[in-house]
Amino acid sequence: MTEKNHASLAIPARDPNEGPALPPRHVEWKRAKIALVIVLALLAIGAARTVVTDVMHSHSIATRTQQNAQQYVNVVVPAQTDGGGDTTLPGTLRGFVESPIYARATGYLLHWYVDIGARVKQGQVLADLDTPEIDQELAQAVAQRDQTASSLGLAKSSLERWQQLRQRDAVSQQELDERQSTYNQDVANLAAADANVKRLRQLESFKRVVAPFAGVVTQRNVDVGDLIDAGSGTSRALFALAQSDPLRVFVQLPQAYAQNVTVGQDVTVSQAELPGQQFHGKITHISGAIDVPTRSLQVEVTLPNHDGRLRPGAYVQVAVPASAHARLLVPGNALLFRAEGPRLAVVDGNGHVRLHKIVIAQDLGQSLEIESGIDASDKVIINPSDSIADGDHVTIAPQQKQSQQPQPASGAKAAS
Repeated sequence: MTEKNHASLAIPARDPNEGPALPPRHVEWKRAKIALVIVLALLAIGAARTVVTDVMHSHSIATRTQQNAQQYVNVVVPAQTDGGGDTTLPGTLRGFVESPIYARATGYLLHWYVDIGARVKQGQVLADLDTPEIDQELAQAVAQRDQTASSLGLAKSSLERWQQLRQRDAVSQQELDERQSTYNQDVANLAAADANVKRLRQLESFKRVVAPFAGVVTQRNVDVGDLIDAGSGTSRALFALAQSDPLRVFVQLPQAYAQNVTVGQDVTVSQAELPGQQFHGKITHISGAIDVPTRSLQVEVTLPNHDGRLRPGAYVQVAVPASAHARLLVPGNALLFRAEGPRLAVVDGNGHVRLHKIVIAQDLGQSLEIESGIDASDKVIINPSDSIADGDHVTIAPQQKQSQQPQPASGAKAAS
């Protein structure tokens, strides 16, 4: 029995023609458990990676949102002028005397003697007119004057005879008074006739159009054969005449500088078309009132022009005395236009915006000269957004390039 059992439990011999032997079941189960653990580990790693990515992405979004919520601004510290110097303002050259020349007599233009650009002397003939109506009226007036003179002679001799008769009491006093009245009337008629003849002769003298002053002809508006109407109401000017030496320059001085100018001060005039050349004049007249619409003071400068290089009507730059005290300069792109008036946005020590009401002394184009409203230590925001409001919290960006700073100038230059 024992031998049989041992024989039945013995492992049969392996046939060499059979395939490889399969591993035992417990080995396969162990391998499956290992594979399952690996898959679960990979799933756990993937889940952990997803969670970490989501957390990092959320943190990045929050950080970016916080950064975007911050308002970055660029600031500049006002520059300070040193005061004094000159303020350059636009001006207009005008002839010292300018006048359109109208005709005083009605007629036809017979001839003109000067054209534009001609320099004429006072009393020089500019044109001749043909006035047949005035000539006829003058001839008639002279004839009437001769008739009146003849009547006066007869009345005078008659009065003298009646006076002699009255002395002999041959005529009444009434008759003598009548002869005296007739004589007086004829005297008055002769005076009226003489005045009429003188008027027509003076009117006829206007057939010769002459220059009322020495100057240069700037316009000629008529030609030979034109019908000329007397007066300046609806008629056109025959010529325009201007005296070019000396010249007058009219300047509108801002109210902030009105107290800095006086009669007799020297000024310098320059013209862009004449680079490097300066002309010196004096302030001769100052308006006694500020112009309300422009808040400026009109100043008149007399400018010698012996060589004729400057021409009436030209646009020039006039350097007049500037303010005696220093002011602050800020870039022009820092200005805010609000309904309450001009404002500058200033950042305080806590990073909050404060809108300051300012008074602009002068607009210099790329910069503004501030009379009041800010201090030299204020941080002024440049290029502020239109939506910026008082109390907003901002962050100052890194310092800009030096060119962003307003450059102080010894003499402020006004824009044209």
